[in-house]
Formats: sequence, C-alpha cells, structure tokens
Amino acid sequence: MGRPRTEAWKTALTMLQDVTPPFIPEGAQAMTVVIEYPAGDGGAPPHKHPGPAFGLVLEGEMLMELEGEPERVIRAGEAFWEPGGDLIHYQDGNNRDDIPLKFTVTMMCAPGKPMFDIVPEEELAKRADRRAPRPA
Repeated sequence: MGRPRTEAWKTALTMLQDVTPPFIPEGAQAMTVVIEYPAGDGGAPPHKHPGPAFGLVLEGEMLMELEGEPERVIRAGEAFWEPGGDLIHYQDGNNRDDIPLKFTVTMMCAPGKPMFDIVPEEELAKRADRRAPRPA
C-alpha cells in the first residue's frame, strides 16, 4: 500500500533555473557529480567542459568565473550553469576561508571525452583579452 498520498506533490516543485543550452554533444551522456572543496581552496585550474553543465551549491559559497563574464559568488541553494564547449571556466573555488564548499553538477559529456580539459598556459595567454576585468 505504501504511504498515503496528499496533494503536496502539486506544490513540491521549485524552479531554480530555466535555460536553453546552446548545444548538447551528439551521443552525450549525463554525469552528475558532487564536488567538495575545503575552506579557502581555489578549486580546479582553468578548464573547459565538452558540453553544458548545470549545478547547485549545496553548502558554502562558490566563486564562479566563466570566460567573458565577471566573477560572481554563488551561495548555498543557488543554481548555476555554463554552456561548455570552447568556453573557459576560470574559477569554481571556495569563496570562504571559514567553511567548506559543496556543490553538485550535472554535465553533458561526449562519449570518450573527459568531463573537463585543463587549459594550457599558452592558450590562456592567447585568450587573455576575452577574460572580464579582474576586481581591484
């Protein structure tokens, strides 16, 4: 029989984001991961994702920066996304020195390709003009 059903399902959904990704790689697979950084950790080095990525900060605050956009803080309970492809993801580190950061990301990954590729220093230098101005 299970538990009795109520009408709660009708109002249980809360929209966190509604976006249209620019592309999803052919034959893509969805991968959902949880990433945890200790207090003050800078996160992954600049990298690219082969397809779009959709995430939610579960605990703490993330300092997020995508190519062409200023860095921004995403707090617990807030959603984020990035289009992937050739766009450089500069930052995903912990914005706080006193608490850990925990977030989940669902990525569309092309078969046989890594979920992210670290961007070589030479490419970062060539594309420096595409990075948003840095805070003072």
